[in-house]
Amino acid sequence: MVKRWLSRYLARKQLLAENALTQRYIVIDLELTGLDPKQHEIVSIAWVLVDNQCIKLSQAQHAINKDVQRLEQSPVYHGIAQHDVATGQNLVAILAALSAHFSDAILVFHNATLDWGFLKQAFQTHKITIQPKLILDTFHIEKKRLHQQGYEIGLDDLTLSACRARYELPYYSTHHALTDAMATAELLLAQCHQISRGKELKLAALV
Repeated sequence: MVKRWLSRYLARKQLLAENALTQRYIVIDLELTGLDPKQHEIVSIAWVLVDNQCIKLSQAQHAINKDVQRLEQSPVYHGIAQHDVATGQNLVAILAALSAHFSDAILVFHNATLDWGFLKQAFQTHKITIQPKLILDTFHIEKKRLHQQGYEIGLDDLTLSACRARYELPYYSTHHALTDAMATAELLLAQCHQISRGKELKLAALV
């Protein structure tokens, strides 16, 4: 147990010393029926791969969970109706496809506490063993950056749209998993370039 923990610690320490701009990332977004992973469900999952600062649109994926029991307000917020669910995929198949990227890519979310909480619960429920290399959160990166600048953070200053606006990124309609994953990928790259200012950027600076 101690040897395994030490091995993971050393691997993480070595990873954090690497250049953030040359890494491979998988940027993930979920649409949900609510905020509690023990009561609510995943409606859809999307992911976008970023490799060496290049967003790989040809490898982007968006999948609707056909196992969802109650859509709640999803037709209103996410535009996903019952007929979309009927033609979706089993959640376990979606999770298997997603986790296949975990060994060679760093996970990225905007508000990882929410989305990763749902994913962890789903992986546990379906007995899929996972061990991500590292998890980054563009919400956390922006919050840390604003604090360092002495910025007084308002209630809505850390939404995905608000964060993108500070980097003069184009406005995207939200509440679609693939659009939000793409928007988060662009935000991550903008944050990296703003923080690095042309110099090498260690992954540790983003954690």
